[in-house]
Amino acid sequence: MRNELSLILVVLLLLLAELFSNRQGKKAIITLAVGLFLVHTIVGFLPTSHGELFGGMYRNTPLIVLMKNLLNVGVLVVFLQSSYWLRLPENEHRFTEFFLLTLSTLIGMSYMISSGNFLMFYLGLELASIPITALAAFNIRKMESIEAGAKFILLAALSSGIMLFGISLIYGTTGSIYFSDVMAGMSMHPAQIVATTFFIAGLAFKISLVPFHLWTADVYEGSPTSVAAYLSVISKGASVFILIIVLFTVFRDVVTAWKPLLAVISIATMTTGNIFALRQQNIQRFLAFSSVAQAGFILLGIISGSEYGMAAVVYFVLVYVFSNLGAFGVVAVVRYRTGKQNIGDYDGFYQTNPKLSLVMLLSLFSLAGIPPVAGFFGKFFLFAAAAEQGMYWLVIIAVLNTIISLYYYLLVVKAMFLHKSEEPIEKIQGDFMMNIALVVIVFGILFIGIYSPVFEWI
Repeated sequence: MRNELSLILVVLLLLLAELFSNRQGKKAIITLAVGLFLVHTIVGFLPTSHGELFGGMYRNTPLIVLMKNLLNVGVLVVFLQSSYWLRLPENEHRFTEFFLLTLSTLIGMSYMISSGNFLMFYLGLELASIPITALAAFNIRKMESIEAGAKFILLAALSSGIMLFGISLIYGTTGSIYFSDVMAGMSMHPAQIVATTFFIAGLAFKISLVPFHLWTADVYEGSPTSVAAYLSVISKGASVFILIIVLFTVFRDVVTAWKPLLAVISIATMTTGNIFALRQQNIQRFLAFSSVAQAGFILLGIISGSEYGMAAVVYFVLVYVFSNLGAFGVVAVVRYRTGKQNIGDYDGFYQTNPKLSLVMLLSLFSLAGIPPVAGFFGKFFLFAAAAEQGMYWLVIIAVLNTIISLYYYLLVVKAMFLHKSEEPIEKIQGDFMMNIALVVIVFGILFIGIYSPVFEWI
């Protein structure tokens, strides 16, 4: 439980800093929070013991530690990107709230990933979900932000109810909520098939899988950009991790039931996300539908049901963390320095901001899967995992969707580099922490792509 205890310690230290700092010293909390979380992230990579606690409710394995570390790296980048936004007058003296809410969700996600039974999983899920509502509605002076929080909490409650009903069916048919016991009692019983379907449906909301994706664009558009980035990467990544853990263990014996279901959802998610992304003008809605399409690609590795497929999913999430945060980072800089949020506003962006344009270019190329950046290898391994199981038809559909996604990603690239504008976005000076975040992102996209043994290590 080192990861969770370390996070709780960071939360307590930030609370003390909030209580004892004066009005002028509160801005230092941003630097303190980033520094403390950096230490927490580094500690996460140190060797730790593996095993079970509390009678099997909590588990720790090398793969689970890796998953948590990936989330920690993503949250650290989000914190760095949030520094300028938090210093705006509208967020005056509310820095600590943002960090406490974000860390609370991360603690919930950590418990969710380490859960050994459905009770621990559900408690972690709720701890991760409820504070996100406050994050989505963080801009209390803007109606769209309040609407984003309201939409999220209502649909999150619905999805939690659906999932809880599925868990109750599992308990009713197996007599246990522990993963190991449930796995031994799973069969093709109709009630258990229904329970599996309801469980997948509940997590599908968190991952933005079709038809549970309708909240995504509205919530991303209304939320602060840093919160939208957190939802798109960290929340989705944690949900993907717990989905592969449960499907590959608890529901392993009913794979013939959930594999066709996920195949249909994968096709619908890829296609729907890509088609709707083509129509978007608001850059955050554009990235929202892009993230929906990426979720469809992630399912390819899960559907394979193999060790190779699980490794491909974890690798792809690692790539996705850097790629998507790179795009959201540039969007955040532009939005909070200029107030511009439409794709058309990026015409001639390279003329005045060549460095930011190159970061966006690398991020979009990675999301599109263009070699030699990391996104190409991420999608290649997912496609290979599906092809390894003989699902060539699914791979062909995924490749066609990749071509569609390449088109709309290049629309943004074309606007930045080829379109001329008489009034392009003025030259933007990023703050120190944002510059560090973007450097880390560029390094990650190139390093993970060129140094492909990262996948073998996973």
